[in-house]
Amino acid sequence: MAKKIKRRKKKIVGTTERPRLVVYRSNKYLHAQLVDDSKQKVLMGMFDKSKIAREALKDAKTKTEKSHILGKIFAEQAKKLKITKIVFDRNGYHYHGRVKSFADGAREGGLDF
Repeated sequence: MAKKIKRRKKKIVGTTERPRLVVYRSNKYLHAQLVDDSKQKVLMGMFDKSKIAREALKDAKTKTEKSHILGKIFAEQAKKLKITKIVFDRNGYHYHGRVKSFADGAREGGLDF
């Protein structure tokens, strides 16, 4: 593991009350997961091509728009699991573009971070 990742993992820890929302961004897709680090368990995961998000993302023209919509859908699914407070882990990416758009969509959907 790289030093940068180790430093980040020391500071950002998800608990049962506030799970960690991890965002992974590739050139084509955006993946998001809710992780409970105390139990070392993934509570929920979603990406652009998941069944839940596929139909809603058809109308989006850019990857940034898709990220925003995906953030809203992710927040709705998290609410169904009764999760409203999270810790945001941008996974080393700069907070702009698709990562910021996803975070803004998740906030609009009702997640608190």
